[in-house]
Amino acid sequence: MYNVGFIVNTHGLKGDVKVKQITDFIERFNVGNKVYIEGEDGSYESLQIDSCRQQKQMLILHFKEYNSLETVEWMKGKKLLIKKEQQTPLPEGEYYYHEIIGCTVFSTDGREIGVIDHILAPGANDVWVAYDKNDKEILIPYIDDVVKEVDVAKKKIIIEVMEGLID
Repeated sequence: MYNVGFIVNTHGLKGDVKVKQITDFIERFNVGNKVYIEGEDGSYESLQIDSCRQQKQMLILHFKEYNSLETVEWMKGKKLLIKKEQQTPLPEGEYYYHEIIGCTVFSTDGREIGVIDHILAPGANDVWVAYDKNDKEILIPYIDDVVKEVDVAKKKIIIEVMEGLID
């Protein structure tokens, strides 16, 4: 299951919820699409989207299965998820975060740099955060001058170590 949104709050009296989108693919929230939410018992419940609209920086969603404020109260603070088979195929050279996290980073001369722990998205380009064997944080900008090769199948990334990147 992959996180595509976060339910911030309820909205109105008819069972709408206010959602922070955590995906680049707005079409995940098209009417008729299914998302999943973890229920109170730890199982995943399927939700069919029957309306979606933008309101400022949030989405207002309504699910076919719920029609009142009282029935969606429990969803506040929960993640909206999709299954692996619902993921959109990406063009060559683009990757989902979960494909990059856990990859081992090597320099172009074969030196092991560290393992990608998480990814920051501060603006112009993503920054991959790796930790070396001594638990030192290394920030790797995802730009062509630095990232030379990505092999998600082998969980291996090769970078050009620019001055100041590691030291």
